[in-house]
Amino acid sequence: MNKTDLINVMAENAGITKAAAKKALNGLLIDIGGALQKGNRVTLVGFGSWSVTRRAAREGRNPKTGAPIQIKAKNVVKFKAGSDLSSSVN
Repeated sequence: MNKTDLINVMAENAGITKAAAKKALNGLLIDIGGALQKGNRVTLVGFGSWSVTRRAAREGRNPKTGAPIQIKAKNVVKFKAGSDLSSSVN
């Protein structure tokens, strides 16, 4: 399912227009991203939670040459599925 498919399903299930569903989804994604940028954790009970963790700098290898390279430290977003979501796929 891609973003367009999700918007179509949201509009149908909520009985709203596709434009309203698109606006709601985009707003949700912007708000989740903004909270994560501030270092906050975002939790939707039963669905899952997003958090930001720091990945340390490390040494890697260039796959073409095998030469060692330095990989910079960075923040990464992690998602942990909630119990309801996990149960629905098993």
